[in-house]
Amino acid sequence: MAFDIEMIKKVYAEIPGKVDAARKFLGRPLTLSEKILFAHLHTDQALQGFERGKSYVDFAPDRVAMQDATAQMALLQFMQAGRPKVAVPSTVHCDHLITAKTEAKIDLEKAVNESKEVYDFLASVSNKYGIGFWKPGAGIIHQVVLENYAFPGGMMIGTDSHTVNAGGLGMIAIGVGGADACDVMAGLPWELKWPKLIGIKLTGKLNGWAAPKDVILKVAGILTVKGGTGCIVEYFGEGATSMSCTGKGTICNMGAEIGATTSTFGYDESMERYLRATGRGDVAEMANGVKEHLTADAEVYADPEKYFDQVIEINLSELEPHLNGPFTPDLATPISKMKETAVANGWPTKIEVGLIGSCTNSSYEDISRAVSLAKQVSEKGLKTKAEFTITPGSEQVRYTIERDGFLDVFDTIGAKVFANACGPCIGMWDRVGAEKAEKNTIVHSFNRNFAKRADGNPNTYAFVASPELVTALAIAGDLTFNPLTDTLVNEKGEQVKLDPPSGDELPTKGFDVDDPGYQAPAADGSGVKVEVSPTSNRLQLLDPFAAWEGTDLKGLKLLIKAKGKCTTDHISMAGPWLKFRGHLDNISNNMLIGAVNFYNDKTDNIKNQLTGEYGPVPATQRAYKAAGIGSIVVGDENYGEGSSREHAAMEPRHLGVRVVLTKSFARIHETNLKKQGMLALTFADKNDYDKIQEDDIVDIIGLTSFEPGKPLEIVLHHKDGSSDTIVANHTYNAQQIEWFKAGGALNIIRRQVAAN
Repeated sequence: MAFDIEMIKKVYAEIPGKVDAARKFLGRPLTLSEKILFAHLHTDQALQGFERGKSYVDFAPDRVAMQDATAQMALLQFMQAGRPKVAVPSTVHCDHLITAKTEAKIDLEKAVNESKEVYDFLASVSNKYGIGFWKPGAGIIHQVVLENYAFPGGMMIGTDSHTVNAGGLGMIAIGVGGADACDVMAGLPWELKWPKLIGIKLTGKLNGWAAPKDVILKVAGILTVKGGTGCIVEYFGEGATSMSCTGKGTICNMGAEIGATTSTFGYDESMERYLRATGRGDVAEMANGVKEHLTADAEVYADPEKYFDQVIEINLSELEPHLNGPFTPDLATPISKMKETAVANGWPTKIEVGLIGSCTNSSYEDISRAVSLAKQVSEKGLKTKAEFTITPGSEQVRYTIERDGFLDVFDTIGAKVFANACGPCIGMWDRVGAEKAEKNTIVHSFNRNFAKRADGNPNTYAFVASPELVTALAIAGDLTFNPLTDTLVNEKGEQVKLDPPSGDELPTKGFDVDDPGYQAPAADGSGVKVEVSPTSNRLQLLDPFAAWEGTDLKGLKLLIKAKGKCTTDHISMAGPWLKFRGHLDNISNNMLIGAVNFYNDKTDNIKNQLTGEYGPVPATQRAYKAAGIGSIVVGDENYGEGSSREHAAMEPRHLGVRVVLTKSFARIHETNLKKQGMLALTFADKNDYDKIQEDDIVDIIGLTSFEPGKPLEIVLHHKDGSSDTIVANHTYNAQQIEWFKAGGALNIIRRQVAAN
């Protein structure tokens, strides 16, 4: 029996009529993405011919999911909304605060002890407001959502960029900031710019060493880290239907790495098999009853160029395993080209660690295919050359692979099993020796590989691959090893070749679990007390941000001009900083410490215009705040790429930054800035980035007549007495301008809930 079955029944009861109405209104066939979007228009949103990439539209998602690091701030905000209970089914998943170091049991016990205050807070808030709570060790949010909550044709939002993983079960699932989650939990419309559509036609069938991960690694190489921005990626074709449901999830998960709003697949037999295997046969039966509405109209896939803004075709039968990296997930190299590419670039080829699992690749199928290679180590007389770790995605998967003997096999090759949590994938890896910052190479089946992300070492060259390829490379200990063609020398001095991986899509004996780790909320939470100590260094109740003062912003100091890639990891690092995710003032001490200063190529070292001295970014900004001076941050292309963490927007807001001016933004970060009452602007002429000087004092002109589509003027007052006036564009609509004026969207939510 599925969770929230009545909600799912309602969605399936309404979807045929809503899809038919949209098809009739537009007078043409619909893609799957369009069907789900139209079926989830908010009741106050009129049916229109929305313009892709331009029209802002109000939606009513079916559910909300939050992980513990982002849930703290999301729920601290929701507590201000004044509602007694969430308006839609919502869950909290404790997966981000567990450091991987020794092994699962020890690491979990340490996390439960160290973060007890945070876990108790999240459990009590969830209990009070009707939110399902998944305890530490239950699993990673996206895997748990796929196993328990995702359903074909549904729409959900989650406070993590990899919420998109649920597209593997045919959802439109979108990563958002906590303020967006508050909107939906408070029963308000959720706004999204109507996305453009990218269609990816998959022909043929995966074989041999190729895996679903290789599909998205190749797509990332084609589209780059921003090629999917503002788009939904819809996969279709015989190759799509031939893949497992969890394989589809892997592809959708890493769609976040191309900047896509989300990715999805049409409902098919693999999804039905997965639903039944995870105890949701009732959902499968309902989905079968409306299956024509859970995939695109036949005309769309027959002639995709007419219905998608861009179409890419990939023949899975010819797809080669890929390694993407280092330092960016879109640098795609086929395994056959890695040797020459690594040598040409001077990449270290000795592999120190291979890591499999994470939310991206921790399914039963992933682990079973990896274990088929691990078995060959003893069978062929080999010895694993690199360290090897496994991070199961959920307690259900971990329990099942232990029952089926997989963990025993991994143990024979010296593997270490970490807790069912994010761990190294998000920097929660206490890696021995990482502090030495030595140049080294690791390979993993995670989704991101930005500098310093996994272990904090800027000289760790991290490469992304399928679990199968990671396992083979860990056995070989060599980045240039190609398991399709190369042999290894075993302990007897013999040349042996690894057989291609094999495994089961789903456990033949079914999934099993003793305690999945779920805690249901109280039926009536009115008597539950949520307490936050005023002296806590982990949690801090929020005060509303101040409203706009009603004038143009003048006399802003340039805080930093960021050079090159500036992801949310650079703006608000994870790793050890995760402990402060519920305390805005404390975590603000990591604001922009990873961004590279254009003027000296250093991180966390900028000029304080008040003293002329160089120092840390947060300390400099605190000095400006203490003096009552606002500031501006200038960024490069795709600013805010990466995780959905709204702390990257809340920290600058809290410390007094008023404006972020960039060449371009990543979607989620731009929205997060708007939600917090910040000005998110882009250069009308990207070359104007070069006009920004280190000692500039900046005026923003035109705010008293701030309106959609009308650019603002920026006056740069230089130290030598000269000035430049440049034009800045924005994407604010009327509602978002009200967020700015009110000092943030939450201030408006509070008023609306109070009025109702």
